[in-house]
Amino acid sequence: MCGIVGEFCFSNIDIDLKIFNRMLSCVKERGPDHSDVFLDKKIRLGHSRLSVIDLTENSNQPFCDENSGMVIVYNGTIYNYKRLRNELRSKGHIFKSEGDTEVVLKSFIQWGHDCPNYFEGDFSFAIWDKKKEELYIARDRFGVKPLYYTFNNNFFRFSSNTKALLVNNDIDKTIDIESLHYHFSLHSVVPSPNTILKDIKKLEPGTYLVIGKNNKLKKKEYWSLLSNRDKNILSSEEESEEIVRHFLEDAISKRLNASDEDVGILLSGGLDSSLIVALSHIRDKKIKTFSIGFDDQPEEIGSEFEFSDLVAQKYKTEHKRFLIPNSSVLNRIPEAFEKMPEPMVAQDAIGFYLLSELVSDEVKVVLCGQGADEVFAGYFWYKKMSEEKNVYDCFSKYYIDRSHDEINQMLDLEISHDFTSRYIEKEFSKMDEKENLLRKILNFDVTKLIIDDPVKRVDSMTMPWGLEARVPFLDHILVEHAEAIDPNLHILKDGKNILKRIGRKLLPNEIVSRTKGYFPMPALKYIRGDYYDFVYDILNSTNCCNRGLYNRKYVNRLLEKPNEYKTAINGNKLWHMAATELWLQLNIDR
Repeated sequence: MCGIVGEFCFSNIDIDLKIFNRMLSCVKERGPDHSDVFLDKKIRLGHSRLSVIDLTENSNQPFCDENSGMVIVYNGTIYNYKRLRNELRSKGHIFKSEGDTEVVLKSFIQWGHDCPNYFEGDFSFAIWDKKKEELYIARDRFGVKPLYYTFNNNFFRFSSNTKALLVNNDIDKTIDIESLHYHFSLHSVVPSPNTILKDIKKLEPGTYLVIGKNNKLKKKEYWSLLSNRDKNILSSEEESEEIVRHFLEDAISKRLNASDEDVGILLSGGLDSSLIVALSHIRDKKIKTFSIGFDDQPEEIGSEFEFSDLVAQKYKTEHKRFLIPNSSVLNRIPEAFEKMPEPMVAQDAIGFYLLSELVSDEVKVVLCGQGADEVFAGYFWYKKMSEEKNVYDCFSKYYIDRSHDEINQMLDLEISHDFTSRYIEKEFSKMDEKENLLRKILNFDVTKLIIDDPVKRVDSMTMPWGLEARVPFLDHILVEHAEAIDPNLHILKDGKNILKRIGRKLLPNEIVSRTKGYFPMPALKYIRGDYYDFVYDILNSTNCCNRGLYNRKYVNRLLEKPNEYKTAINGNKLWHMAATELWLQLNIDR
């Protein structure tokens, strides 16, 4: 919804306003409607606004509470803000705006550090308490809204993206080896708080952080799925279907209603986005839906228009579809990578970026189906993983992109520790050892892996166009109830069984019974022609060779057979390497 930046200076060194303004300029595309700065002795807060709720200047930020003197910069949407505002009014709070920003600030004044527990929504925000000389920052439960930071003995800085932090010359741009290991084994996932750069961190989802004038950081997790899910396992398909439908309808309704602008839907033609359309059709206003497709490859069709058209026709949506030729995609790849806060190798990142450009001319807000596969077990590998006896086997066989040994073959440096295996083992040890393995896998994916892969793609590829993407399948109330369902019910019917049961009553059979599809961009999966030349040039560039990150024998082996080396989940290993190097050249080398 917006872009936020801030700097809290602990020393006597003055904050450089020219640099700070450059930081703010790096997030302005996230919020093209208004931009401003709050200045005080030790603190600078910047905000660029995308006006979605309360379109008046009353909700412009940075937003100051006159009584307390507290100031907030906030990015996101609180879907229950009207209910909270009424509750806060009953406690004596007076409001001067009709938006959710003031609700967040008043909630902090009322409930203090625990205020995120009251929010239903996607958010990252920072609040400056002048009296205490204390900065408070928080992030939503599933990390839908990003929040990056860096700090040392002199300052604490934060931003909605890494680019704003990188304009400061005192940032160490050294690659973090542990994070690099995660990146190449978990399809570019680098779990919070790490990023691929040593000096930049990201606040963990469901967590707040407090920084005082003594430069001490206090961090606390305010929510976890393990602590909030129902301990009683639901084993009835009928009851599970009823519960999921109820809370999914509620999640969609909240996200449609929390806007003073039109809300569209990204309609891929898959089950997830089709269900969002089906459960949204009861609104009086005509729904706007959007689909994107690309050129076919011999191995794979580049669009799903035949399926999205079926849904658009059934529910009589105001539908637009966009077909983008491969030549246009190729020319836009560097631009998309320059917008990424971290390197992302999934082919659909580019697709989201290009689709968002076109959709932003029509609406400011869209709903999309991200999160459904992770919450309701839609991927083909879940069933295979569940049949294994231990965590190591299920991940190494069906999920990990590269083993520890292969990573050491690929990189021109030796990594002594298998960081990824160690991380997975650590996270699984937090769960009850008697817990069903599949339930553990789904919990881990939903709370850790998804946040730094599909969820990150959604925000970072839509917001450069001033387009806010909302993800109803990651409504925390819905997820808590889905987590209480016997996971074996989810993997029936080749996965997403409960959603398919709902879909059979609402959607054409062709949608429900089709094989699971993926955001199609075949040219990045089957690399040939101009795309091969593009990848070849990146990996043989002076920057790449001088960086010395990749072993040249490994690079040449993959270049000789560009479409032979695939990951366990069918990603192209050659593209992964080129994409990572491209991001480094565009964001670090410049």
